[in-house]
Amino acid sequence: MHGDDPIDEMVVATVDLQGRLVGSAVSPEHFADEVLPQGLGACTYLHAVDVDMRTDDGFPHTPWHGGFGDLRLRPDLTSLRRAPWRRSCGVVLADAYWPDGTVVDVSPRAILRRQLDALREAGQQALVGTELEFLAFRESYDRAARRSWAGLTPASRYNIDYALFGTEGLDDLTRRIRLAMREAGIAVESARGEVHPGQYEIVFRYAEALAACDIHALYKITAKRIAAAGGQALTFMAKYDQGEGNSCHIHLSLRDVTSAEPVFAAAPDQHDAPGDGAGAGTGRPPHRPGRPARTDTVGMSPLMCSFVAGQLACLADFTLLFAPNVNSYKRLAPGAFAPTGISWGRDNRTCAVRVVGAGAGLRIEHRVPGGDANPYLAVAGILAAGLYGVRHGLELEPGRVGNAFTMPGLPPLPTTLRAAVDRWRSSPVARAAFGERVVAHLAHAAEVELTGHERTVTDRERQRGFERS
Repeated sequence: MHGDDPIDEMVVATVDLQGRLVGSAVSPEHFADEVLPQGLGACTYLHAVDVDMRTDDGFPHTPWHGGFGDLRLRPDLTSLRRAPWRRSCGVVLADAYWPDGTVVDVSPRAILRRQLDALREAGQQALVGTELEFLAFRESYDRAARRSWAGLTPASRYNIDYALFGTEGLDDLTRRIRLAMREAGIAVESARGEVHPGQYEIVFRYAEALAACDIHALYKITAKRIAAAGGQALTFMAKYDQGEGNSCHIHLSLRDVTSAEPVFAAAPDQHDAPGDGAGAGTGRPPHRPGRPARTDTVGMSPLMCSFVAGQLACLADFTLLFAPNVNSYKRLAPGAFAPTGISWGRDNRTCAVRVVGAGAGLRIEHRVPGGDANPYLAVAGILAAGLYGVRHGLELEPGRVGNAFTMPGLPPLPTTLRAAVDRWRSSPVARAAFGERVVAHLAHAAEVELTGHERTVTDRERQRGFERS
């Protein structure tokens, strides 16, 4: 761990279905003597709860059947670092196991690890970077709750996208967040204001996929704790109001597991690869006599072309992994500068999948996830879709040029959580990639969210339905 200050507390945390860190604090001595060799006991309900930490008996893995016993959290020491929110506290991410030693397969880290294992078997490893936005307010969390989280004052007054002036209400907060993350050994690449008043984005350097998701989860809790300590509130929710939503664009590239060389970039003998999927994963350029070279896939390897084609083929079935809440779909709506159709394009921010960079920096940017996405599930979805495309040698359709938001004829994304969970539950591709239990578990989590929403009377209903005088 970075720094010389003594550690007086260790936080052992796992990740719940919402992407939040949950766990316990222990003394350093207990951590070394007991937790490291044996793991830490934690209630089995941690991976079967909603946002309010409530559970029911409808999950395939349900704590009710086991009498709310314990699972074991085994620390992953590769994630060990000082807690960004307090230097005298250490934090380590843990994998969840049943008492018999089998992995808790419905835990988000396990779901991602399964896809990473499949990727490694194919000879690749994934590098990931997330671009996560939040809205900051002048009110504290307590005051925001007393106001029912409405009518809050944004920390900036107008659109500060790329602005170097007008960020004054955010500068102190965001500086404290950046420094805290840096002191925990996490490299900040960039930071800037965004479009919605009070909106900001901090980007951290890419890392191996699991580590990048761990950093993402640490960042979320750190930002909220630092904001709370300063008497402010912030939110990562996908759509707070009628303004611009919070996105979580995910950048991903693949490297050869042995040589660490990038595999998305075309090899020198792959001149202007047509990108039709032929030869994907073989290192050989596809051969289609008589077909003109494509300009949209210049520099892209056949493997990358099929990987991107897999994103398009699976996107509707996997949308639940990127947009897990009712509110998520308010962002994925026309006019919200977020994808509504399934498409890809070269450096085209209006497409669901944007191909960006060149050479070793060539990568995809998946633009569907919002700030509420669980990064472990979202990255698992991207990898499963890409592997599906490569295994089946899928041909990549032409990249879209122009405004894909208004382009006619694009296959649509699901427009509601109900539509997304129906696609997910009925998807043979999802069942093959994630297994029946995981599909059913995540589907039930979405059903819990839907049931709560459908039973709630909203402010808008009262505004529309209450009699006028």
